[in-house]
Parts: sequence; structure tokens; C-alpha cells
Amino acid sequence: MNIQLTPNVSEFLHSPVQHFIGGRFKKSASEKTAEVLNPSNGSRLATIAMGAATEVDEAVTAAWKAFPAWSGLSPNERAAKLHRFAEQLEKHAADLALLESLDVGKAITAAEAFDIPFGIEGLRYFADLSTHWHYDVPLAVKNIEARTHRAPYGVCGFIFPWNFPFTLLFWGVAPALAAGNTIVVKPSEVTPLSSIFVAKLAAEAGIPDGVINLVLGDGQSVGAALAGHPKIKRMSFTGSPEVGKKIGEVCGRNLVPCKLELGGKGAAIVFDDLNVEDAAKKLAGAITLNTGQVCCTATRWLVHEKIYDQFVDKAATALKETKIGAGPDRETQMGPLVSEVQRKRVLRYVEEGAKQGAEVILPGGTATPRGNEKGFYVQPSLLAGSPENVCYREEIFGPSAFLLKFKDENEAINLVNRLDYGLANSVWSTDLKRAARVAEKVIAGNSWINAHNVFAYGLPYGGINLSGFGGGVNSPETFADYLRPQTIARPL
Repeated sequence: MNIQLTPNVSEFLHSPVQHFIGGRFKKSASEKTAEVLNPSNGSRLATIAMGAATEVDEAVTAAWKAFPAWSGLSPNERAAKLHRFAEQLEKHAADLALLESLDVGKAITAAEAFDIPFGIEGLRYFADLSTHWHYDVPLAVKNIEARTHRAPYGVCGFIFPWNFPFTLLFWGVAPALAAGNTIVVKPSEVTPLSSIFVAKLAAEAGIPDGVINLVLGDGQSVGAALAGHPKIKRMSFTGSPEVGKKIGEVCGRNLVPCKLELGGKGAAIVFDDLNVEDAAKKLAGAITLNTGQVCCTATRWLVHEKIYDQFVDKAATALKETKIGAGPDRETQMGPLVSEVQRKRVLRYVEEGAKQGAEVILPGGTATPRGNEKGFYVQPSLLAGSPENVCYREEIFGPSAFLLKFKDENEAINLVNRLDYGLANSVWSTDLKRAARVAEKVIAGNSWINAHNVFAYGLPYGGINLSGFGGGVNSPETFADYLRPQTIARPL
């Protein structure tokens, strides 16, 4: 398809995409660069700078230089600046949605409806929350005048993945900024474009130099340098459990508090007392959302034996009817995977699952939308069989689900809890007492009823076990995570 770029996006993509440090765009000291590809057709989108420890150190230094003035603002003054930032983002919502669609491959309608507005809403939510927070809480202690005072940590580091670059950026940095911290961000080198465009808009909105810094590069060069930097006071990582363990180990050696938002293998327990077609369509939509590249989505479907065959038929039909195409195409319901590496990963998992004896309901495989044959497309896949199958046990991160039958709720609960992941599960039933009972017993940071992928500001979201620790996102608890407690006492 012929993609119509907005003037702002066209200018941005045809300029060198560089680091943003101390309020200025900078190339790498090494002058190393890399190409960012359009997953919809395999073409080059942009050339980006690739940094290393040198750029990380410059960014941390710039962030510390900006910290006294930014933290010294009153909550109302900081909130006012963040609201102006949100207004600037909103003015460029069309540019941001287009960049997100081009860079990630996601359907532009999804970027417009969720990714961009929900990220902007997060900035406003935490800005407003900061103005009502109790930063000093009196303590009732005999013969001592005492209080707990909460203050920002200083410079906070963030490493983000490639699946929701804009939304996850603001889920992470909005509470830290609102609390008075300054930040250094490493966006994914696969999908960095919306994050760098955000930095440009931050400068235009009047966010002071050094408050927001972005360093581009890969995990080995930039991610490791950021996580291990001795002057980072709080660290946040969103990504795979394998890398999360390494980040946690480094932060542990430096005694730096660390927030880890990691992967999942979400389960949906579907009982036999509901509208089968409705539930099947909604769960099919869950695995095609962002082409299945969603850490909390439902990829294990446990379906009651009485409705299993009907459910499988309805879900397979919904998946077969999903319109696959380029992200910027407004008719697209499911775009490509983010990269050829990710496509090979998904295809390899489905092939291995079949080799291990899974029943292949939908085989998946490559997809080649007309005019975009060089994009990184796959068909949705459905497998069924043993809970020992690799496709039941491991996170595929693509549009694929694994089905099992169950007879009663205890069997379903045991099947869900046999894995070490703990991010998000859902229970589907018109019996709300049963749904609530089961939701409490499945082990996860989030249990949803009659829906999957439920997000709202004020609703805590986070994982346990292999899915993370150190606090969640999107709630008042998240804001508290970026304020260090300090006891102040005076004997009477």
C-alpha cells in the first residue's frame, strides 16, 4: 500500500534519529548507527544512533544536573508542566499513532484508539495524583514528634521493550516525573521512533533540559550500562524473565531498588454457562491484539468439556476471518510481527508444538498480504493437547493459543497454577460467585472476570513469580514507588 506520511512524520523519518541528552539531540561518540525496519514491508524506516556506556554516563550526568531544580518545584508547578506536555502530545496524536503503527506494525486504528490516548492519560493521571499526595504523614510515637517524609529518589533508569513503546513509556516514566525524579530511558532499538519523537515534544512543551534523557542502543551496550550505573537510584525494566533476572542481579549488587515487569503465559478459564460465541470471539481478539505480542494476553485456553467443540469451532472461525495486513492500512485487524526474528520464533514454537504431539486446529504459518510480501506476517494458530507441550508451557509472543479441556473448577485451577508465571488470567462465567472464587485461587498479579486485558488508571497491574516483582504500574502504589521514605523525629 502507498502510506501517506504526515508532514511531521516525514520530516522526522528523513532526519538522523539521535540520542536526546540534556535537552539536545546528539549523535554517538562512536558514530555507530543502525537501521529501523518497517515490519509491514521490510523497508528501512529510519537510521538511528547506537550508543554505549559513554552516552549513558552523559545522560545520567545531565539528569543529576537537572534534578535539584525539577525536584524543587512544588507538586502543582510540576503538574502544570506535565499537563502542558500532555497537551503537546495530544496535538501530535496523529503523528504519534502513525509512527507507532509504522514502527511496531500494529493496526493504526488500535494505536489511535488505545496506545496514544491511554499513554497521554497516564501522564495526566499521575500529574493530578501528585498534587493531592500526602508527602508528610505524622507518626504517633510516645515523647517524640515524628513524621514520615517522602521525597524523590533522584535519577531513575528505564528499559522498555518493543511491543507497546509509547504506552509503556508513560506507564513507567509518568509517575517518576510527577514525583520529582529525573529519568534516563533506553527504548528498544527495534522500535525507538515514538519515544524519540516524544523527547522532541517534551522540549517543545517546556520540560527543562535534562529532566528527560533517551539513549538509543542495544541491551548489551546501553541496557547493561544503564542498569549497572552507580548513580542510578531506582531502576525499572519491562521485558523477558531471562533478561529481568540479569537486571535484578545487577541492581541487587548495587543495592538499587528495581521494578521488573516481565512476561507471562496467561490463562482463560471458560465455563459452560455463558455465550460461547461471544467468549470465543473475545479471546480470539485477545491473541490477535498487537499480533499476540502482549505479555499478559490469554494464550492458554481451558474450556469446559461440555462446550469445548463448539468453542473451538467459533474461535477458529473468528481467527480465520481476521483481516491481516499492513499496520497503517485502516482495514487491518492484525498487522505483522515486529521483526523477522520474532516471526521465526513464533513459527518455530508452533512447529515444535506439533512435533511434540499437539493437535493442530489452525496451523498458522506465514502470511503474505498482497503488496506487502516482504513483511513479517503470520497466520493465527491454535493447538491443543497435553499441558506438557512446549506451546502450553512457554511464552510464544505471537497470535497463538493452546487449548485444554477440563471437567470442574479444581482441575482448571490446578492446570493454571502448574506454571511459574504469574501475570494475568481470566475467568469466564455467568456465575459471578464462582468466577470470583476461581479468580482468587489462580495465581497471578491480575485476575479478570469475563474479559481479558483490562486496564485503567487506579487499577493496579503487576506480576509475581516469573512475571516480575517490585511493584506494578498505573495506580497510586506506583506513584509511591518513586518516593523514598524518610523518618524525621524530634525528642520532646
